[in-house]
Formats: sequence, structure tokens, C-alpha cells
Amino acid sequence: MAASKKGASSPFTEDWLPIRSIQNNMIVTRDNYKVTGVKITPRNIFILDPEMQNNILIGLRNFYNTIDYEFWLVVADRPVDISVYMSQMQLLLNDTSSPAVRKLIMQDIEKGETFIRNNVVDTEYYFLFKDKNVDLLQKRVRQMINGLATCGLNASLVSNDDLRLVLDNFLNGGSTTEFGTVMPV
Repeated sequence: MAASKKGASSPFTEDWLPIRSIQNNMIVTRDNYKVTGVKITPRNIFILDPEMQNNILIGLRNFYNTIDYEFWLVVADRPVDISVYMSQMQLLLNDTSSPAVRKLIMQDIEKGETFIRNNVVDTEYYFLFKDKNVDLLQKRVRQMINGLATCGLNASLVSNDDLRLVLDNFLNGGSTTEFGTVMPV
């Protein structure tokens, strides 16, 4: 039976999602729409002085008012992997003989273990939008990146991994999945 005939009655997510593929930094839907966007680098504006905060907020308001098409502002949590950092700290600890330095390194290792135990995540922000015209999508990406830059925010084109993360967060309620993809036989 074709996936389109299975529809919402199917127990398999891939049968009711209208997604054909994720490629070239876009989600391609069954009706040939492409979904893409920008990922915004988080920035804590509340540590800035009040005038800078106000300038960024005014810039964002002006930026939002220039968007004349449908978009989604998505917030997604990405698990933080500090295993490489923890390995480097352990190597540094093994190579250090000074008691004071060893104590500082041990404190960093303990803090890292706390992060691991508490499943610390990075919060990421995305503007996503869709259209069938790839050139128009690329133009919107450039406009968004430039518009956010005028607000003092860094943004970049979403990657295939970013789009998978957004879908995973949406489908799993932010819970991390540890299993692989199941393919129909």
C-alpha cells in the first residue's frame, strides 16, 4: 500500500508526515514545497546595558515588521555533548602535578559530570518558512540573515541536521531519542 493511502491511520510516523526528504538544507514535502530557514545564534541581551537592550528590541520589532510572508519561529533543545571536553580535562589532570591546578581541574570535571547527569541542553532558535520556489527561499534566507545582523544577532542557513533536530523535537516533545531509524522491509 502506498504511503499516501496509509495516511493518519498508519502507526508509522513517516506515513502521516507529508515529508518526502531532507536534503540541501531543506525539508521537501510530498506536495513539492520546500521548508528552510535560518538558525539564530543565542545571545543573552539582558546582560547588556539598557540602551543596548532597547536598540536590539527596536531592531527586532522593525525586522519582524519587514517579514511579509508566513514563517515559524521554532525553539528547539539540542543535547550538549561535552565528552571531548571531559576527556581533555582528564588528560590534563593526569599530566598535572601541582595540587592547586589539580584541584581546579577536578572542580571543572565535577561541574561537567553535573551537566551530564542533568541532561543539559543548548536552546536553539530557528525561523522557518516554505515555498515551492527555491530562488525565493534563498532570497528570504539572505534577507533574514542580513535583517538579524542589523539587530546585532548572528544567523546562518539551517543544515540538514538542524532540520532533523527540529522535527525530532516536534515529534518527541523535546525528549531525546536513542534509537536508530527503522526502515520498512
